[in-house]
Parts: sequence; structure tokens; C-alpha cells
Amino acid sequence: MVCDRCKMVVAQELETQGLQVTGVELGIARIQENLDKLQMEALAAGLSKHGFELLDNARSKIVEQIKNIIIQHVHHTEYLDMEVNWSALLSEELHQDYKQLSSLFSAVEGITLEQYIIRQKIERVKELLFYDELNLSEISYKLGYSSVAHLSAQFKKVTGQTPSQFKATRSASNSRRSLDII
Repeated sequence: MVCDRCKMVVAQELETQGLQVTGVELGIARIQENLDKLQMEALAAGLSKHGFELLDNARSKIVEQIKNIIIQHVHHTEYLDMEVNWSALLSEELHQDYKQLSSLFSAVEGITLEQYIIRQKIERVKELLFYDELNLSEISYKLGYSSVAHLSAQFKKVTGQTPSQFKATRSASNSRRSLDII
């Protein structure tokens, strides 16, 4: 769950299943009841209809927590510090060794943490370009890039086009991807 609309849909599905919702946050839903196996299967099926997955093992939960921390910092922070130390940040917030987190993430997701962070940052760049409120220099600064050239090179490597080409085409429906599938 990466947005308020996602949290609302999850809460509605839990209520549809007859469950007492005590809270829904990014990646976490709290209910009062203890569910048996049949209820868990019904809930998983209900969430699946909306494109959500019920995470019931520790590995998946940790990976989801990692994603939520990255998304929170990239998409919901006013300015991303150029010197952000992702390994220290993730280790501190999750109270685990970064090497273990990195290995787990790569094993579960099939990409490195660094690649995931870059993909998230590029999606944020696309969003900012689409809304056309900031120029490329301001976007570069906002997302903690060392220069516009660095941002542009990374953007082209990930998307196959320059930020200027993306801005010119503005085909958001074809170029933008939902955060939960990155």
C-alpha cells in the first residue's frame, strides 16, 4: 500500500470480510480478530481482487518494510539529501544488518536495493516533470542528485529517453508506472 487510496481500499476489504479494523498504514493492516486458515484464505482472495497481496511470512514483511521506507523518503520528503546513506538509514529503521537486508531484498525481488532506489527516484522525476512545476535543475536538487547531468544520465539509462524527451511527449499513461509494480 503506497497511497491513501490504497489504504482506503484495504480497509474497505477488511470491513467487507467482517473484520474490525484498528488501523491501516503503509504495508500494515491491524485488525482485532485472530484469523483461522479459511479466513486468511478468504482475505487473501479479497485483497488479490484489488491487486494486493497478503504477506504472511517474515521475509516478505521485511521486504515490504524496506520498500515503504524507500518510498516514504523518495516520494514523501520535500528534499532528499544528496548524502543520504541508505544502508545506515535502513539498518537503523529496521534494526538489522544492511548486508542481510540487501541480500534478502535481492533474493525476494530479483533486483538490488540500489536498483530499486534508482527506479523509485526516476518515477519521482517523471511525476515532477509531468506536473511541470519545477525545472530539471530544481528536480535534481530536490531528489539529491549531484548534478543535472547525473540525473539525466540515470533517467536515460532507466527509461531510454532523456528527461527533455519525456517532458516533450508527456505520455504519462505509457511512461509512468504504479509504485507498487516497480
